[in-house]
Amino acid sequence: MSSPLGALPHQRPDFIRANTKILSPPLVPEIRLHLAEESLPIWQKTEEELGQINVPPPYWAFAWAGGQALARYVLDHPELVAGLSVLDLGSGSGLQAIAAAKAGASRVLAADIDTLALAACQLNGEINGVGLETTSQDLLADKARPHYDVILVGDLFYERPLANSVLRLVRQSVSANALVLIGDPQRNYFPNGEFDCIARYEVPVTRELEDAEIKKTAVWCANPGRLRAET
Repeated sequence: MSSPLGALPHQRPDFIRANTKILSPPLVPEIRLHLAEESLPIWQKTEEELGQINVPPPYWAFAWAGGQALARYVLDHPELVAGLSVLDLGSGSGLQAIAAAKAGASRVLAADIDTLALAACQLNGEINGVGLETTSQDLLADKARPHYDVILVGDLFYERPLANSVLRLVRQSVSANALVLIGDPQRNYFPNGEFDCIARYEVPVTRELEDAEIKKTAVWCANPGRLRAET
């Protein structure tokens, strides 16, 4: 028997509301998100209630260090996205997408293959007073992806196959003259030497998710020449 959440997508917001609280990430206090206070219970919930329909782990329920840094940078440098189209790749909670919308982007697409994450993006957009477009299309596999002026990549270099696919998309986007900004604390498969570091942050996190209470992370640019032109 399939999970009721699998059969009734409109129940996904109820699952999110029931298992999270509205909180502000430490580095981005002006944004509120539906976040899990503890990692283990919601991981177990998704496995028990949603595992039957092969739902991914609830990455959307946490404000990861790289995503916080990237959202902070976008809010502090609104000229990089104002009036432009923005793609937030692997959006999760929608944190970076919301930051881009608040900074004045003309259009923001939150992309994630996890439909529960997209429900979280919609809920989080609503409580922050911004509208987000969402898609579950696998843009890493689709060669005919639409062009966006700015690509945001937060915390996606944690698995080798995913990292390789992300890097390929980043390089293709740079060749199409998109501005690509990456928030990442140099996780296991981060391509060292590939990007220029443009900002550094120390992000308060939980040891339930990370290896320290303060995670040193950075924002990186894949095409610094484009960044200089924008600023």
